[in-house]
Amino acid sequence: MPDSPDLSQRLLAQLRFPCGDVPEPGDIKNVAPGIYWLRMPLPFQLNHINLWLIEEKDGWTLVDTGINSQATRDLWEKIFAGKLGGKPLTRVVGTHLHPDHIGLAGWLCERWNAPLFMTLGEYMSAIAARNDFIDAEEVRAAHLLRNGVPAEKIPLFHRHKGGYAKGVVPLPTAFQRLIHAHPITLGGHRWDVIVGRGHAPEHASLWCPELNVLIAGDQVLPKISTNVGVWPNEPLADALTWFLDGFSRFRRLPADALVLPSHGFPFVGLHTRLDQLVAHHDARMTDMTNAIARLGSQGATGWDMVPVLFPRHLDNNQIVFAFGETLAHLHCLETRARVTRTVIDGVHRFVALLDPNVQPPIDDSDSDVMDIGPT
Repeated sequence: MPDSPDLSQRLLAQLRFPCGDVPEPGDIKNVAPGIYWLRMPLPFQLNHINLWLIEEKDGWTLVDTGINSQATRDLWEKIFAGKLGGKPLTRVVGTHLHPDHIGLAGWLCERWNAPLFMTLGEYMSAIAARNDFIDAEEVRAAHLLRNGVPAEKIPLFHRHKGGYAKGVVPLPTAFQRLIHAHPITLGGHRWDVIVGRGHAPEHASLWCPELNVLIAGDQVLPKISTNVGVWPNEPLADALTWFLDGFSRFRRLPADALVLPSHGFPFVGLHTRLDQLVAHHDARMTDMTNAIARLGSQGATGWDMVPVLFPRHLDNNQIVFAFGETLAHLHCLETRARVTRTVIDGVHRFVALLDPNVQPPIDDSDSDVMDIGPT
């Protein structure tokens, strides 16, 4: 949810942003030895994605690709013509399956005869999503009804059918697998693969100890909290617990690492940002627990809790991701034994296990609105 301007500024003031202005469209900007930043537009409320080029002796490695759109392709043509020094793309790395990250992977890999690197979970999930194997309308409808969505609202969620395939060109039929804790060599340096869950099945971030650089993808963003949702194909997933547990893998990195996120600006202050995100989600779960407790023994459905987590107008696109995020918070509360689940006439309801009159300390480490969209 949105912060007050003062709180947003206080949070950002705790981080350092050493890389200056955003590169112009179609341009690249050096941010670390052999690493270049470029930015592509997105047709969402979150209107951009950061991509990263790593210079090799004989070419370039690209981390993430941008969404499948003519605007993105045109900018790539501009970069090919004037920014790569005549060297080809020799490898494409996809951090995870979302369209802004691998939308043009197939196009780029075919154009440059370059291999695609992804984790197995992301590659197979992308194949399934693109072929509508995990998004059958009847499965989605049952999931929504089970969590309290009124029947007349369900068509709002069906409007997204086929959207993934529009944003992602067909992927290569073969790929090279990234595995957690198995390093790869990029630009002559060792990069450790760090897998996180919750936002995506097996999201890959890349850490270079020698350069003190983390390509974080969507796992750690400087101003917004990553969308963490529960979806119809995995209806009981504890996505938020998985996401927060994964922070332990990033806390092992130096506090002064340069973090290259997929959205926002490169920053220094990794441990501080992790603390902010934990506090943000803890505060949201306290809000939800108290709201549920005020309802007494009848409890609340996932649908009931959407306006508690997002007390503002949501458009038809945003409501889909907000609903998934709401379920993720409820499932985390269930794991933490702060609510219990009951099933009445096939509908899942959550009842608080904590006294609503016992308030925790006031949290002053909120985060900006999550990136509601397929990032």
